[in-house]
Amino acid sequence: MSELAIRADRLTKRYGETLAVDGVDLAIPQGQFFGLLGPNGAGKTSTIHMLSTLIRPTSGEAAVMGHSVRTEPLAVRRNIGVVFQEAALDRTLSVAENLRFAGALNDLPRREVLRRSAELLRLFGLSERRDHVAGALSGGMRRALDIARGVIHQPRLLFLDEPTIGLDVPNRRAIWRHIARLRNELGITVLLTTHYLEEAVDCDEVAFLNQGRIVRRGNPRALIEQLGAYIVEVETPRPKDLAEQLTPRLGPALVEGDRLQFCCNREPAELAALQAELAVTAQAVHWRRPNLNDVFLWVNQQDASQKRAA
Repeated sequence: MSELAIRADRLTKRYGETLAVDGVDLAIPQGQFFGLLGPNGAGKTSTIHMLSTLIRPTSGEAAVMGHSVRTEPLAVRRNIGVVFQEAALDRTLSVAENLRFAGALNDLPRREVLRRSAELLRLFGLSERRDHVAGALSGGMRRALDIARGVIHQPRLLFLDEPTIGLDVPNRRAIWRHIARLRNELGITVLLTTHYLEEAVDCDEVAFLNQGRIVRRGNPRALIEQLGAYIVEVETPRPKDLAEQLTPRLGPALVEGDRLQFCCNREPAELAALQAELAVTAQAVHWRRPNLNDVFLWVNQQDASQKRAA
């Protein structure tokens, strides 16, 4: 069994009366690609800030690469790289100068900084722009440079907090190609948070946070399969009435405005017959394969239902 890159036991953070992180347990092996997912305010960033020693836990314990975040923060920081939502670049410096500055902050010898800079510029496709001012780069290239800056000291663990937020689809895909190469060539552990849940499908494991608690975890593809073979979506002006009618046949309904969603394992012929049957009473009926966004929606509904029942 791999040694753990991250271990957290009942990790908790309060801001006054607000409970941001509520007893989170984590065990992330070295080399794993791990996704921490959830809505805004779920506690993702507070968790990363505790694990990277930027804020102290209110209670609970955590260790990163075997070092306590409470008592060995400097040892933790030597082993990690952090890429925040907001870029840490100096836009007035060139690409190469940003990397040299990051290397100096990490007390790397100049010759080693130059060697690692050349490797990272190649890895991130920035070699031809080494002398360009960072402020003149595209958003995707600036994010690539920001990630390169975060790993120039060759950390064993990289925290990526919303690494592709604000980027268009081509640039988001380019960033993930860079990160895949980074993992393959350096073998580092990556902990990711993202709003774009489709980006987390390739994680080895994901954990869904809701109101500071982990409410579901597992391999993302396995979690998708567990939902069912198909998602049935029904648009109707009377969602509650139709939900009561269809629930005995299709199982529990997820209601969002005038849209119903069901998870089921029906055969395509049965679903086609249902589509024809509802043509009069519903505005639209669609069925498709589930995805990680569906897991997110159903996990949140089940968690809310459990709270109401408690």
